Amino acid sequence: MTPILTLTLNPALDIATSVAKVVAGPKLRCAPPVVDPGGGGINVSRAIRILGGESLALVALGGATGLRLAACLRREGVGHSIVSAPGETRQSLAVTDRTSGQQFRFVLPGEHWERADMDRLLTRLREIASPGTMVVLSGSQPPGIPDDFATLVAMEIPPDAQLVLDTSGAALASAVKSPVPGLAILRMDDAEAEGLAGRPLPRREDSAAFAQDLVAAGIARCVIIARGAEGSVLADAAGRLFAPAPAVRVVSAVGAGDTFVAALVLAAARGAGRAEMLAHAVAAAAAACMTPATDLCRAEDVARLMATVQPVVLT
Repeated sequence: MTPILTLTLNPALDIATSVAKVVAGPKLRCAPPVVDPGGGGINVSRAIRILGGESLALVALGGATGLRLAACLRREGVGHSIVSAPGETRQSLAVTDRTSGQQFRFVLPGEHWERADMDRLLTRLREIASPGTMVVLSGSQPPGIPDDFATLVAMEIPPDAQLVLDTSGAALASAVKSPVPGLAILRMDDAEAEGLAGRPLPRREDSAAFAQDLVAAGIARCVIIARGAEGSVLADAAGRLFAPAPAVRVVSAVGAGDTFVAALVLAAARGAGRAEMLAHAVAAAAAACMTPATDLCRAEDVARLMATVQPVVLT
């Protein structure tokens, strides 16, 4: 199998709990918390392991919270390489209102990075990224990291490595304005795609056409746009595909996007074709919505749902 390396600059110790009802004022008595390691690349590596694959997670950690997060990675058996990050690793809190079923998510900011912090991480990346590796850069960037950080990553990995980018905001805009050299896969959601396009993309065909425009412009060899509960579109040199998402009862959407990327990359690393890759990813994202908090997904759910996903060609 092709090696997979995930990269997480801004991890978080994810804490999930619930209360009878979220109201302002009185103390809210919480259920016992569930604590998981979090952050885009970490979640991708966790989901890959759940799905029966292996990866190496390159993670920047700092302080006592960083030590606790590292212990969580060891507990889950996720292979990882740690570089020192400035300050204290951040935390996030997800609270479910048991009366309404709504989930409230609070995410603390990451510490500010200096150039030396970034150089330390890039040096480690250069040391451990072997030829042919699929490198997944996923999640938010901490303050101080330049918007074009993906380009710096591309310059440090072997020429035959495949870079997969799943980001948002200014980093995503930078990747489209100034293409990342050799970018293999770029993923975004429909709101992000509309922001980049500067217009609504109401139909799957509209999303697919925009994705194909990005491929034609040399932004990435493959562009994927997630359309929420509807499904996802994929565009590359071979054309455009749409995979409908299976209908599931949503418990929590936390980690669904990361699980999508994990299943996509794992299928690619195993040599799957583009339709199978997309089907696997869409099924995994739906399965992630079926689990509470940051449990990500169950392999048996992914296998069952994948049998129901039939990608179609968009003309």
